[in-house]
Amino acid sequence: MRILPLFIIVAGALLVACASTPPFDVKNVNTTIRPNEAIAKLDSVRGNKVLWGGVIINSKNLEQGTQLEILAYPLNDNTRPRLDREPLGRFIIEHGSYLETIDYAPGRELSVVGTVTGTKEAKIDATYVYPAVTTDQIHLWPKGSTNVEPQFHFGVGVTLHN
Repeated sequence: MRILPLFIIVAGALLVACASTPPFDVKNVNTTIRPNEAIAKLDSVRGNKVLWGGVIINSKNLEQGTQLEILAYPLNDNTRPRLDREPLGRFIIEHGSYLETIDYAPGRELSVVGTVTGTKEAKIDATYVYPAVTTDQIHLWPKGSTNVEPQFHFGVGVTLHN
C-alpha cells in the first residue's frame, strides 16, 4: 500500500519534466555566445548555432517570412527565458515562413535554435545594429505564468473560496 503514493509522486514528476521542455535539437549549439556579445565578435560567430530566448518586442511579416525583434534573457534549465534576470541585449530572428503576428505578438516569450547569419538594423529612438539569427527551431511559450519549475504542496487543510 505504501508503493502507490510513491508511484503517484514519481509519475507526476516525470510528467511535469516531460511536458515543460521543448524538444530542441541542441547538437552543435554554441552555448558560449550571448546576443550582447555577438556584434563585437561577428566574424568569429557567424555560422554558429545558438540557443537564445527572450521577449518579443516587435513582429512583422515580410515579403518572404517573418522578422521578430527580441529582448534577450538568460534561459533556465527548460530553455525558457528568465525574466527575473538582466537582459542580454537584443537580437533579430529571421523565420523563413510566415508566423501569425497575433500569436507572435509583443510581450510573448520564445526560445529559438538558429544560426547567426549577420546583422540587421532596428529602430528604437535611433537605428541600432543587432545580431540576426535564422531559425532552425522556434518555441513560443504559453501565456501566463513564467514559473515552469515543478511545485509540490503537501498538507492537510481546508481552503475556502468565494
